[in-house]
Amino acid sequence: MKILKGILAILVGFIFIGVTHNGTDFILESLGIFTPPLTVRFDTTWMVITAIIYRNLFMIAAGYLTAMLAPAPKMRYVVILGVIGTLFGIGGVFVNMKYDLAPMWYPVLLVLLGFPSLYLGAKLKTG
Repeated sequence: MKILKGILAILVGFIFIGVTHNGTDFILESLGIFTPPLTVRFDTTWMVITAIIYRNLFMIAAGYLTAMLAPAPKMRYVVILGVIGTLFGIGGVFVNMKYDLAPMWYPVLLVLLGFPSLYLGAKLKTG
């Protein structure tokens, strides 16, 4: 039962990240704040920095949420989520290398900041 609760905590954190990241992107694009269409390279500096900031704030929240839901030892499940996220982020770096969707520093910075942000959120919950 403990392992299922841990898997659920990881899954909830993963879904939270996907929904908040994509949902915020969608809202900002719908409101015309983020203006480039999907066919145009995402390289307006203030937009990229804004995306990095809100994505990492959501990562902090995801770390907190995962730690809140996970059984002891809570950090084990947060680290597992962090490793999964890092692997997805590295995949994003390779996708960006192939398709040149954004400046290369954007996906690299997401990879470098994602795990520490997740860990910070978990530490805020666990003390």
